[in-house]
Amino acid sequence: MKIALIGATGNVGQTILNEALLRGYEVTAIARDPKKLDITNDKLTLKAVDIFNIDSLAEALKGHDAVVSAYNSGWANPNIYDDFIAGSEAIQQAVKQSGVKRLLVIGGAGSLEIAPGVQLVDSPNFPAAYKPGASAARDYLNILRKEENLDWTFLSPAINMHPDAHGEPTRKFRLGTDQPVFNEKGENNILIEDLAVAVIDELENNQFIKRRFTLGY
Repeated sequence: MKIALIGATGNVGQTILNEALLRGYEVTAIARDPKKLDITNDKLTLKAVDIFNIDSLAEALKGHDAVVSAYNSGWANPNIYDDFIAGSEAIQQAVKQSGVKRLLVIGGAGSLEIAPGVQLVDSPNFPAAYKPGASAARDYLNILRKEENLDWTFLSPAINMHPDAHGEPTRKFRLGTDQPVFNEKGENNILIEDLAVAVIDELENNQFIKRRFTLGY
């Protein structure tokens, strides 16, 4: 499988890249400055592309079996909401233009339902600093749900996500759809490394075509 990975230099993107290469896949790492990646691998190709240049991005995506978008417009970006929506829509358009049918988007946990009709981002205790970004991911999921021509999947991470101290996944987690996957303590946790495992698993198994899924221990 040949995977095009957008946002490959971010924390999530780099971890997905590592998992894909570990499994022996060819990966094209796409970012504004992919040279930030300190990785050498015969199956890795680096491409510097501005995602808002749809024609250039579509050209870079051609010939791949799947596109993974780990795009993030930056949590410190004061225009995070508008930039995330615009960037995500540009990626979606470029994927369609490229002829690739498979798109997997890493979104946010904010749209997960914590009670009937109540999404996490709308809960009273949701941190105000993260609300614009979480709302953007939630609203883009609603846009993506109208997409009929792509075999898309939207992955909502667990509410609490952090890296493993040694960079190692457990490879033991449970999957869900629209509600957080809580453990016996009422917590919803995941390692970034296990998120990456779930991404590549989904590309292999195609379990959630035109659907959102989530995960936790």
